Amino acid sequence: MAYYYYNSINKMVTIIFFLVLVIDVTMVFGQGTRVGFYSSTCPRAESIVQSTVRSHFQSDPTVAPGLLRMHFHDCFVQGCDGSILISGAGTERTAPPNTLLRGYEVIDDAKQQIEAVCPGVVSCADILALAARDSVLVTKGLTWSVPTGRRDGRVSRASDASNLPGFTESVDAQKQKFAAKGLNTQDLVTLVGGHTIGTSACQFFSYRLYNFNSTGAPDPSIDSTFLPQLQALCPQNGDGSKRVALDTGSVNNFDTSYFSNLRNGRGILESDQKLWTDASTKVFVQRYLGLRGFLGLRFGLEFGRSMVKMSNIEVLTGTNGEIRKVCSAFN
Repeated sequence: MAYYYYNSINKMVTIIFFLVLVIDVTMVFGQGTRVGFYSSTCPRAESIVQSTVRSHFQSDPTVAPGLLRMHFHDCFVQGCDGSILISGAGTERTAPPNTLLRGYEVIDDAKQQIEAVCPGVVSCADILALAARDSVLVTKGLTWSVPTGRRDGRVSRASDASNLPGFTESVDAQKQKFAAKGLNTQDLVTLVGGHTIGTSACQFFSYRLYNFNSTGAPDPSIDSTFLPQLQALCPQNGDGSKRVALDTGSVNNFDTSYFSNLRNGRGILESDQKLWTDASTKVFVQRYLGLRGFLGLRFGLEFGRSMVKMSNIEVLTGTNGEIRKVCSAFN
């Protein structure tokens, strides 16, 4: 709470401002999206999405990280056009990096409710962008204003998902893929920081625990006191589908614990831990942790800013694309 005082007609008036943790992104983007796009055509759209996400989260907390990942995977393939939502053989959601995504039912539920009050107005791409924001909110993260006005794509091919960043990739490879989408190194560290919520299947990191790079030994970057815990969770030749928290000790809280785990050698995915071992990304991890000697950054604020940048990748606006009637199918 901050207090500001001013004199008016010889009287002291006290004005109290409550500092609301909201990132106000009010700019209009050149690509045609803007905050409040549906304020007159469908004023309830954002509140419907938020209440739907909250309702589903209460019964199944895994939908929050699922929706956040889904938006990321959507934007990195042909832009943020809702193409990840299309069901059917050979579509994006059938591509190997996308087969374990979850939360589609949340988008379908929100779309159905919105269509009942504003038919043919709100795109599925926008519903997904809003749901990703609200997934951070329900996990105790900061909120931000989401520019809307995207339209839905008419193409969804599994083969196009090959450019998604992979869990074994070097930092340089990740930086190249982010740069190709107009995102810098800080955006990379910030957006991957979304792993502060959610889980990974053992199949995506168990190779680090036993015979890393055919050395016959575990990945040396894993904390030696943490290794037995991971091996117990993911036994050699065990169930590869078993889920393990990406942010040990803070799986359902959107916070900086993820970065602390990287510093302590407790990153789960190889690509995550490399953010600490590579000098170009390590500095941003250190800044988010507020370590002495480094200019601090507020993760919650920066995450919102990077999400706005990402959510405007190659968007369709105006008369391009379509407004789907059902998010899982083209019109």
